[in-house]
Amino acid sequence: MSSRAISCVVVLKGGPSVEREVSLVSGREVASALREEGFQVVELDAGPSLTADLVAAKPDVVFNALHGRWGEDGCVQGLLEWLQIPYTHSGVMASAMAMDKEQTKRLYKSVGLPIAESMLVSKKDVQAGHPMQAPYVVKPYNEGSSVGVYIVNAGEGPARLNMDMPDTVMVEKFIPGRELTTTVMGDKAISVTDIQTDGWYDYSAKYEAGGSRHVIPADIPADIFDACLDYAERAHQVLGCRGVSRTDYRWDETKGLAGLILLETNTQPGMTPTSLAPEQAAAGGVPFGKLVRWMVEDASCNR
Repeated sequence: MSSRAISCVVVLKGGPSVEREVSLVSGREVASALREEGFQVVELDAGPSLTADLVAAKPDVVFNALHGRWGEDGCVQGLLEWLQIPYTHSGVMASAMAMDKEQTKRLYKSVGLPIAESMLVSKKDVQAGHPMQAPYVVKPYNEGSSVGVYIVNAGEGPARLNMDMPDTVMVEKFIPGRELTTTVMGDKAISVTDIQTDGWYDYSAKYEAGGSRHVIPADIPADIFDACLDYAERAHQVLGCRGVSRTDYRWDETKGLAGLILLETNTQPGMTPTSLAPEQAAAGGVPFGKLVRWMVEDASCNR
């Protein structure tokens, strides 16, 4: 971010993705916190008139609280680069790479980070038969927040996907065990959270009150804890992320360190009351207001 004074911040929220409702909550929370921090805030629901709305608002910085396609896959980042408006979170390339789960895995693998076996398969073939031995997971390769995730267990028939699933999906070996996550702020991992649920950590578990329980710092062996921190920093770096990112894992504790597998890196973690990244930051001594202030002051473009 340049040394110029920051007065007006536009908070982008909503948008047309399937994660619109979550983004509206994130945007509302961020806008409220930034106002308490003394910034002039304009909230914009990203739609067809977004370019004109941004030009009219004349922000010093854009806080990108969009989630899902168009908002965190490089599209809106490209627009902000074109308009030369500094913005929070990762740039065009990192955003696009992290949203594409296949490309993310390719980059993880290039630096020796552990990944689950997976393949891209047509929706038609997934519904016709088992593309790999069950149990496995079927999910879009370019969405987040556990949108459209199906678990196929041993003994079950092929996945019956809804009409909203893309024509090509990712099929990934199911990794049993615990759900762990680590937030990176700048270039430093903060902590590890153990996410405890009564079932799969799906959309409702992530965003509904009481849907999950978060243990921070996670009560796990020191070598697993340290590996989570290290892997998250390496993932952040190899993807080219900036600002805040969050890397998610599954850990099969019966296999020790060999059971720790990276699932994905989220370049724009949620900013809702139940979101993991703000919770980790607060546990590390950075309350929500200070976190969003840091993110605004860290904003940039031209990368």
